[in-house]
Amino acid sequence: MSVQQVLDLIKEKNIEFVDFRFIDLAGRAHHITLPATEVDAETFVNGVAFDGSSITGFRGIEESDMVMMPDTGTVYVDPFTAHSTLIVVSNIHTPDGERYERDPRSIAHKAEEFLQKSGVGTTAYFAPESEFFIFDDVRYESTMNSSSFFVDSEEAAWNTNRKEEGGNLGFKIGVKGGYVPVAPVDSQQDIRSEMVRLMQEAGLRIERHHHEVATAGQAEINFRFDTLTTTADNLMKYKYIVHNVARQYGKVATFMPKPLFGDNGSGMHVHSSIFNDGVPLFYEKGGYANLSEMALHYIGGILHHAPALIAITNPSTNSFKRLVPGYEAPVNLVYSKGNRSAAVRIPVAAVTPKGCRIEFRTPDSTANPYLAFAAMLMAGLDGIKRKIDPSALGYGPFDTNIYELSDDQKKEIRSVPGTLDEALDALEADYEFLTEGGVFTKEFIDNYVNVKRAEAKSVAIRIHPHEYGLYFDC
Repeated sequence: MSVQQVLDLIKEKNIEFVDFRFIDLAGRAHHITLPATEVDAETFVNGVAFDGSSITGFRGIEESDMVMMPDTGTVYVDPFTAHSTLIVVSNIHTPDGERYERDPRSIAHKAEEFLQKSGVGTTAYFAPESEFFIFDDVRYESTMNSSSFFVDSEEAAWNTNRKEEGGNLGFKIGVKGGYVPVAPVDSQQDIRSEMVRLMQEAGLRIERHHHEVATAGQAEINFRFDTLTTTADNLMKYKYIVHNVARQYGKVATFMPKPLFGDNGSGMHVHSSIFNDGVPLFYEKGGYANLSEMALHYIGGILHHAPALIAITNPSTNSFKRLVPGYEAPVNLVYSKGNRSAAVRIPVAAVTPKGCRIEFRTPDSTANPYLAFAAMLMAGLDGIKRKIDPSALGYGPFDTNIYELSDDQKKEIRSVPGTLDEALDALEADYEFLTEGGVFTKEFIDNYVNVKRAEAKSVAIRIHPHEYGLYFDC
């Protein structure tokens, strides 16, 4: 969409405000809103100024001036504001007009450019399956003398005897019993359908929605694959709509990987493939799972660099509460066709040559999607460049349930890091594949690690309620 087309849209839709947004290091959106009367062609040339020193992981106060440069290809009408508002996602520039190296969208764009220059292919496609919970109540605190959290859902297994409902209507979802039941067990059909309706109005192509495995309102909505940066933009739009529709229904949605102990967490399984001028490069009939040699090398790169990669695709302390055996979490660094206990799965049901892809199941939605997809692509391209054979390195294929292997057999399989700090250690030791072509910079990685180390420390030094049960009577 051209600048003039955006200005025409503002008039056509009687837009009152234009909301300019950018994405921070953690993958959260920020915005500044201008009256539509103040937006003209010059706005798209000069951008919108903001204070970078107030954004964690960006700039110090001595060099805080930054500029949002609007991307006219990202516009959509905000479905939630009382006053008609047009949303425009922006790239971040320095005052001298340079792309800011810590801008996640800049890194995503550079990864796409690196692919095109590599000669491997022209386009990388991504499709995330971002799971979430819809709760009725959430409360938490962490103070000097108290620490607690509480979540609740009318669907939850623990509410079979709750009296507050004014007559318990039953049909609660058991632990690990939530996969695609019909109403009245699934009580969230309408709220998910409303999310889908607004996503479609905002330009997303939705393929399906359903209840997920966990009790207490776990859900999934799948949208169509697209190019790397566009898919990251779409995921930000997706999360914005999920959060705000839940709020409209008097509920709250969270993409937190492990909000509940003892049931499945929420992952973000990411499908990816590479095309060359419209020709799929991952398909070869007769190969393992009909994969080409290039696709296997791409898998090799993902699995070889996985410990470092996970610092970006699973960048929270809570991520590693999900990455434990027994809850469908892909903790084993192997690949397999159709096997959901592997970190990399190759879907084989109803797949065409153009639909042939790999699915990296480890990531979760605490990841910044621009960084996560860019890092995945860089790991895969490194595997292609170095012809990393995943089978030769012991990464599979494993077509059995890995969780049912003997302890001796499991010892032969690499696992994901056990903590965020371990993943950050791996990233510090293995980052060169990310800096190829200047996609990520060493300065960016050092800054990223410092920010995430601070998060990990803030959790590690706090008293956990469970410690009282373990140690208070010592």
